[in-house]
Amino acid sequence: MLTKKQYDLLMFIHKRVQRDGVSPSFDEMKEALDLRSKSGIHRLITALEERGFIRRLAHRARAVEIIRLPDNVDEQLPSRGGFRPSVIDGDLAGQDRFSRSAGQLGMQPVSGGDSDAANVPLIGRIAAGAPIEALEQGPTQIGVPSTMLSASADHYALEVKGDSMIEAGIFEGDIVVIKRQDTAENGDIVVALIEDSEATLKSLRRKGGAIALEAANPAYGTRLYRTDQVKIQGKMVGLIRTY
Repeated sequence: MLTKKQYDLLMFIHKRVQRDGVSPSFDEMKEALDLRSKSGIHRLITALEERGFIRRLAHRARAVEIIRLPDNVDEQLPSRGGFRPSVIDGDLAGQDRFSRSAGQLGMQPVSGGDSDAANVPLIGRIAAGAPIEALEQGPTQIGVPSTMLSASADHYALEVKGDSMIEAGIFEGDIVVIKRQDTAENGDIVVALIEDSEATLKSLRRKGGAIALEAANPAYGTRLYRTDQVKIQGKMVGLIRTY
């Protein structure tokens, strides 16, 4: 499955190669996708290459070869609806799938009839790996222990995609509960929105005038960003796991 920006970039490259016989420059890609820096294009290109849609040709400038195009255009072009992105890949299963929780972070099991449970919107999937484009879909509701929620704050839940936070006890398929806030302390696990287009779940550290997003898996490196490139979308306050 491609995100909208991955799809848009793939089709832009395809059309330019068909028209000109050569792929567009990164500056042209950046302008076409209305991104503020070429780093976003680099990440999209890498994602398309990893998914087998394109191949970069070595030792040749502006050389990107289209290997294949998406099979189902409708499934690859979800509507964004004009919102400001905060999560990725919606269209999750219903609440029943998540009716049992792990004994992580001091949580207790949740059942549909538990008077100590509260509903929060389960609004999509979040990357615990390399950042990928943010995309929010319509929420469903999930019951979580009310003891992990702050009465004066909004909360939402996300399904984890990726393995970069496994040493923090966060695995692919887990549900993380997020307290919506735009600030965080060093060491907090946060939902970070990068350049208004990509979201990821990482530990936050401030280093001078930069923000470091740290993985909890030695296979992943720390990513450094300027403070104006990162917006905090919330802080993780709990985790639910289904067995």
